[in-house]
Amino acid sequence: MNDPAHPSDPSVTKRGGGDPATRGRTTIADGVVEKIAGLAAREVDGVHAMGSGLSRTLGAVRDRVPGGGGNKAGATRGVKAEVGEVQTALDLEIVVEYGASISEVAGAVRENVIAEVERMTGLEVVEVNIAVSDVKLPEDEEEEPESRLQ
Repeated sequence: MNDPAHPSDPSVTKRGGGDPATRGRTTIADGVVEKIAGLAAREVDGVHAMGSGLSRTLGAVRDRVPGGGGNKAGATRGVKAEVGEVQTALDLEIVVEYGASISEVAGAVRENVIAEVERMTGLEVVEVNIAVSDVKLPEDEEEEPESRLQ
């Protein structure tokens, strides 16, 4: 006689096999890793901006155009990720504030990016390459072009 109240009964079928976390695959898009890395890099003191002067100028214009991408594009500006099944590699382009130690800023960016990407995605970050494309001088005005839109 089958008694559902007694799971030790061999005739009761146990559904599923193993830990639910192992049932299926999780894939993470390059853009997700790029967004996490970009936000983590911007948190570091001494980082003025991400990307080259041209990409920042184009981004500022795109931010002002309705439907132009706005903050979604800005979060990944200056970041390129290559994502595999268990590992990722990142290239970042940053602008450093004048007076900050570039090597210290780069080290802090690398550390924060690795910590956040690994914590949030579970991927192993195998490398974070950082290119410093500019230094923000105190007397420099913001490089955003004037809007032609009204």
